[in-house]
Amino acid sequence: MEIKAVMDNVISLFLIILVGLYGVKRNIITGEIQKGLTRILMNITLPLLIITSFSLKFDESMKSNILRSFFYSFFCFIITGIISYILLLVIKDKSKRNVLQFANVFSNCGFVGFPIVSSIYGAEGVVYTAIFNVLFNLFLWTYGIVLYSDNFAIKDIRKVLFTPGIVAVYIGISILLFNVELPGTLYKSFKLVGDMTTPLSMIIIGCVLSKVNMKEAFRDITVYYGTFIRLIIIPLAIILFAKLVKDDSILINTIIVLQSMPAATMTSIIAESYNKESSYAAIIVFVTTLFSIVSFPIVLKIIS
Repeated sequence: MEIKAVMDNVISLFLIILVGLYGVKRNIITGEIQKGLTRILMNITLPLLIITSFSLKFDESMKSNILRSFFYSFFCFIITGIISYILLLVIKDKSKRNVLQFANVFSNCGFVGFPIVSSIYGAEGVVYTAIFNVLFNLFLWTYGIVLYSDNFAIKDIRKVLFTPGIVAVYIGISILLFNVELPGTLYKSFKLVGDMTTPLSMIIIGCVLSKVNMKEAFRDITVYYGTFIRLIIIPLAIILFAKLVKDDSILINTIIVLQSMPAATMTSIIAESYNKESSYAAIIVFVTTLFSIVSFPIVLKIIS
């Protein structure tokens, strides 16, 4: 796909965010409706998108990439955490530093990642994105919780292993490895519902961003520093890794794309849950999302 066509798709996805903003401002989408939309996405549409992505026919090299994708994803989280920790030492406020560390390690590889990767690399990219999200969730509910609460429980890990999205990955990998073919009618129904993930995720992000204080968002210099690390330094680090291992496959490019995404919306959600700089976290999500419209095409140009 030519870069112009890709960017047209990406920009159209970001424009759908405005639908969410409009819905909230006009009181069409209330807080309760937003929670309902999120539950529908996480428990129904996203799992079905993952399953149908694994249901397509792939060659043997695709199957061998499954194991590599786990390794690459794991390494990506480790190296991202180390780089971010070192670069954020200059920030004296520990609470803000922890928020930025979380935002830098955990990109919006779900809500934004799935639809964008799907538009660029198709079903194969969605498979790698699903696997990346398995590692994302494991790190988020362990390391991520530690950043906000200084502790975590083993039961949190068990919960993650059986969330609908992760169970969908188990089902998808089984379908891929054993060449299971879903009945045509069932596949079509799953795909129609799964395809709702793309617009639904963008609308939800619009709802989240509608609550951000715009004036406050552009005053704190640490916001820009953290955004620079999230959107520029981290993607370049993964690109350098790809060069070192001499890999320019769809697999490694998918991971680069995912790590070029803005901060995860969970940055704000978990900060609010633990009462730790929730307003600052929401600003980080907003600013990284805004500037990713500029930074992402640059990264895409480098790897295309």
